[in-house]
Amino acid sequence: MLDILHYEFIQNAIIAGLLVSIASGIIGSLIVVNRMVFLAGGIAHTSYGGIGLAVYFGLPIFLGASVFAVGAALLMAIITLNQRDKIDTFIGLIWAVGMAIGIIFVDLTPGYNVDLMSYLFGSILAVSNDDITYMSILLIAIIIIVTLFYREILAVSYDSEYANLRGINVKFFYTLILILSALTVVIAIKVVGLILVIALLTIPIYIAEKVSTSLGTMMFVSGVLSSVFTLVGLWFSYQFDLTSGASIILVSAFGLTLFLFTTKVLTK
Repeated sequence: MLDILHYEFIQNAIIAGLLVSIASGIIGSLIVVNRMVFLAGGIAHTSYGGIGLAVYFGLPIFLGASVFAVGAALLMAIITLNQRDKIDTFIGLIWAVGMAIGIIFVDLTPGYNVDLMSYLFGSILAVSNDDITYMSILLIAIIIIVTLFYREILAVSYDSEYANLRGINVKFFYTLILILSALTVVIAIKVVGLILVIALLTIPIYIAEKVSTSLGTMMFVSGVLSSVFTLVGLWFSYQFDLTSGASIILVSAFGLTLFLFTTKVLTK
């Protein structure tokens, strides 16, 4: 079975899975404690517009999706900070418009028949060295930013009013969290696809939240759980010729079910 590790595409898939898992563990924790799950879902689907633009203009997929996702994150930050009562409508709007733009530009691309499934459900086995470089840079940036501004991010995440009284720029850090979430969503799309990305950003985090006493511990446990679920899911997808993204999420769901069952039994 270890023979498969000699293939470069498997090596790339494992490295990409670990990089995305660690990033998802960190940013997913922030998404959950800030109650941004629906926002992250909107960003994920809106980023498809960037994929379509990248395909049409011959740009790197990650570049197009990242720019589009960050733009969506900035718009969402403005709306949620000033008009919270309209956020559901706004997210639904840019969700639909973003995907529509992506589909239209793919249709307009001459002689290009894009495999929509690879973006909807992930294509971790097709990760390139350039993709890994992008993921590595983003993960390093996330770790540096969260480490440098941990106290400010912690304060904004749990009590924004208190953070504001302490002189912390709540709008800036809230927007920063959304931008990091957008970029993490983009790289996670390569692993599990935009339809399943929210599951990767929430299932391990839910388990970690129940066994952690601090945000830092939650991030660490989430990263470890995400890595385990991703590697096991990748093994299943290769062994049984299944879609990698769906396999990773089903393994994660099984892990969550097992955790809930064990917790219920132990508390009786």
